[in-house]
Amino acid sequence: MNAASSTGPDTDATHSVVATCVDVIVIGAGGAGLAAASMAASLGRSVVLLEKNALLGGSTSWSVGSVSATSTPHQLQAGILDCPQDHWEDMQKFAGPFASRDNPGLGRVLAEGTPEMFRWLISAGLEFIGPMPEPPHRRARMHNVLPNSRAFATRLGNLCRRQGVQIVTEACAQQIVFENERATIVQASTPDGIRRWRAAGGIILAGGDYSASRALKTRFASPEAAQADPVNPTSTGEGIQLGLDCGGEVLNGDYVRGPFLRFVPPPKEGWLTKLPPWRIVTRTMRWAHDHLPSFLLRPLMMKFLTTTLAPDAGLFKAGAALIDRDGSYLGGTPFNPHLAAAKAPEGLGYIIFNQRIANLFSAWPHFISTAPGIAYAYLADYQRTRGDICFAAPTIEELALKLNIDPQRLSESIQQHNSQLDKNSDTQALSIGSGPYYALGPAKAYVVFTNGGLRVSETLEVLRPDGSAISGLYAAGSNGQGGQLLEGHGHHLGWAFVSGRIAGRQAALQSTTES
Repeated sequence: MNAASSTGPDTDATHSVVATCVDVIVIGAGGAGLAAASMAASLGRSVVLLEKNALLGGSTSWSVGSVSATSTPHQLQAGILDCPQDHWEDMQKFAGPFASRDNPGLGRVLAEGTPEMFRWLISAGLEFIGPMPEPPHRRARMHNVLPNSRAFATRLGNLCRRQGVQIVTEACAQQIVFENERATIVQASTPDGIRRWRAAGGIILAGGDYSASRALKTRFASPEAAQADPVNPTSTGEGIQLGLDCGGEVLNGDYVRGPFLRFVPPPKEGWLTKLPPWRIVTRTMRWAHDHLPSFLLRPLMMKFLTTTLAPDAGLFKAGAALIDRDGSYLGGTPFNPHLAAAKAPEGLGYIIFNQRIANLFSAWPHFISTAPGIAYAYLADYQRTRGDICFAAPTIEELALKLNIDPQRLSESIQQHNSQLDKNSDTQALSIGSGPYYALGPAKAYVVFTNGGLRVSETLEVLRPDGSAISGLYAAGSNGQGGQLLEGHGHHLGWAFVSGRIAGRQAALQSTTES
């Protein structure tokens, strides 16, 4: 189909604003939206991609950058024989007690779509290292993008432009208008005023989650989640709200990843994080990953971080204490350190431990956090690259001075923590004994993302509560999560790209524009 033949102005009878006709309208230019726009354009359709921010990427650019996939070139090179069926079976193990709330049908769509999706990402110029292990995956499936997660927006944005996608930034979709019971028109506010587009094929919601919307978090989750700051402050849920306004339904709206602790980002962004994903850069990094010794590679890779990293829960299970910025104790073990931190002033706290725990978290399987490029970061990685949040001292008193905390208060908090451990027979954590002592932080309690997504079919049509499809409306990524939990690293990004490509294809095939 000739893309130019489907464009042109058309006056809407009920509004004075002229609606520009295209085949497909995509709302949101994160990973899902970029994938949807690219797929529709690859089928010869005219596409407009609306992004409310000035830059592309959305929450994809805030992510760790991991994609879990099977039958990849990286797996084959490593001699790993894998398949989507095994991937689908392993995904269900991550859900644990929440398995009954998961959507295994969409999970199968994800697993079966990852091999083709991953090769598409590579064809777009993206470079990965891996695969990395992540139990209970039976095989290594986690692939990390190079140099960091911003590469997705750069490479896929360039691909969309080459394919003729019209990208309109600072365009916030406000309303979807129905004609003959079909979603056809999107009205958006732009710096130039109100603009309207009419879709001959379909409208795709790909606007990200609602982790920054207090109203939606209050409606679907909890007051604690509503008060916690989001990792991505622009994830305000417009796509979800548009879907609800059209008659859609949110599934698992209360299932929120947060408040969760995340280490605060460096006070100043380094030049390494600003490097574009040029092939010479990414291929050099991949060569270095495959050939350089670990002690040289790991500090370099850690400096490419653009995301906020999460302290692993294993730290607290091993006996680490959580205190607030004033040195007051925030809870015993077992407890929810994330909720405890959320109640602290500014949601900030420090993780305190001694040499025993430091030794433990120096090698697999005990890691401080996951990290792009190296998969798992240990204490030494933080000591080398994050001196702004990693402290050590031979005594509690000296550690307190480094944290600008009253030594007596910190000492009392450690004693209180140890007393709580001694009283709790359900935990095997050991008390914080003799030094030297360590502190990581501050860490802040954020809502990382919300899992609530619109009910969708396996072809990403938005569904009403009774299961009927809303004609002309599709959803992808977080907007079209459809009840999936997507636990485990690399599944949210995987779903963004897989679902975006499916929604883009379906909307394109519905276009009635003539060649």
